[in-house]
Amino acid sequence: MTKFSSDAIRARFSAAMSAMYRAEVPAYGTLLALVSEVNAEVLAQDGQLARDLAQTGQLERISEERHGAIRLGTAEELATMRRLFAVMGMYPVGYYDLSEAGVPVHSTAFRPVGEAALRVNPFRVFTSLLRLDLISDESLRAEAAKILARRRIFTAPCLELIDRAEAEDGLSETDAARFVAEATETFRWHSDALVSADLYQRLHGAHRLVADVVSFKGPHINHLTPRTLDIDAVQARMPGAGITPKAVIEGPPRRACPILLRQTSFKALEEAVSFPGETPVAGSHTARFGEIEARGIALTPKGRALYDALLDEVRRRITPAADGSNAADYMRVLAEVFEAFPDDWEQIRRQGLGYFAWSPTGQHGAGTSAEELLASGALRCDPIVYEDFLPVSAAGIFQSNLGDAAVQGFAASPNQRLFESELGAGVLNEFAHYAGIEAASLRDSLRQLGLD
Repeated sequence: MTKFSSDAIRARFSAAMSAMYRAEVPAYGTLLALVSEVNAEVLAQDGQLARDLAQTGQLERISEERHGAIRLGTAEELATMRRLFAVMGMYPVGYYDLSEAGVPVHSTAFRPVGEAALRVNPFRVFTSLLRLDLISDESLRAEAAKILARRRIFTAPCLELIDRAEAEDGLSETDAARFVAEATETFRWHSDALVSADLYQRLHGAHRLVADVVSFKGPHINHLTPRTLDIDAVQARMPGAGITPKAVIEGPPRRACPILLRQTSFKALEEAVSFPGETPVAGSHTARFGEIEARGIALTPKGRALYDALLDEVRRRITPAADGSNAADYMRVLAEVFEAFPDDWEQIRRQGLGYFAWSPTGQHGAGTSAEELLASGALRCDPIVYEDFLPVSAAGIFQSNLGDAAVQGFAASPNQRLFESELGAGVLNEFAHYAGIEAASLRDSLRQLGLD
């Protein structure tokens, strides 16, 4: 029996998630339209950018959703989610400890890892596991653990299809369609809470994210994210489209040569919730929002160390106010401090700050080394797009959309070994991955030029 490719299953799943989320959060559809409008304008104005994106195979997928995010409650949920994503060719990359930024979770990103897979569909899901051990109230912690242990977030047919995919090394197209439908159910919003209004308030008091994870039947997708070519333009136009953006764009400042990841979002919606009881109690919950991202080059450990040091310097000089009152000052300081990071592709490459993909141009050029062939026009190198995440930025988005007062003083306690044990697999090191892509591209390019 012919198997349906994991990349094709991922593409169908991404489309199903987008349709579901647009129906559940209409403002997200407005955001998608705004992003498409801005992207079209940028490409029309910048022919070189359009050619570069076409050359690197990114043009056709610019406005597709690049990622979503979910929050899980138990190790069992995390391990099964790993198996579910594997059916779609999505694997855990990176370990993120968000407790250092006041959010009681640690996380990974499930995503495609090969360039061919990314070109088919780049969708990934930033997946966080709740750290109940960081909640100081022992009785509340025990009560939350009991609730989470009872809930079942996957449908029985979904689990059966995961088993079949593992046993038979894939799914038929018919089973793939069923799998996408059943998997999508896991991420659907449920307005009927699992907990009483009183317990919800106690969980909310411990941390808003604890209430979001524990109180509901499943890990509702809390945002989806398209990629924009001008995040500042989208941010500026959101209010005119009836969308309220967060105060500042997370990540580095606007640059001629973009690095890593910039993110912003519209404020989370207040949604009606029904709490159980002899007489159901009407209430509300705030968690789901729309996000956009602008991606730049993946940085080497040296480049990332410089980025982190500069961001630390910004935070020493100014902290974004919860009400956005100092947003302009923050963005000014951010731009000033980041003048220390080279904003020129040649310098970024020569200083070893970023990763680049090499390819032959088809033109004749003199030399035998990569540098000589690059200078003579026989080779070109293009920035490798950063496909992962930034803990401080992720925490900033979480905090903004859980409520600006959600920052709390958890003791940072990174525990990658525990996370991988609960995941049931190791996570891929992003630096080693990008370095491997760069090395392979240069090796293949030289081979094509007859220079093994």
